Amino acid sequence: MKLNKEGKDLIKSFEGCRLVAYKVLPSETYFTIGYGHYGKDVKEGMTITMSEADRLFDDDIFRFEKAVNEFPWSFKLNQNQFNALVSFTYNLGVNILSDFKGMTA
Repeated sequence: MKLNKEGKDLIKSFEGCRLVAYKVLPSETYFTIGYGHYGKDVKEGMTITMSEADRLFDDDIFRFEKAVNEFPWSFKLNQNQFNALVSFTYNLGVNILSDFKGMTA
């Protein structure tokens, strides 16, 4: 499955968009920019445009869609459930899915 427009809008509404790099906590290793894009490619003082924020988001979202799609669910997800789980993993990281191994409907 793929995240639909409603799913993308949901994540973006939670994340908000910041066009200047920032650290959520001073102890963070890397900076964050756009709709929660985090990593060593984001540098202090970096700025981006809205179109760059959208591109980073679309590039990032693939990893979370893939993790949800590859997880061995014992039931079929509908689109809203898929959107919610992609949003969940986007916020907490793909490793959070390991807590659901063996889960049944």
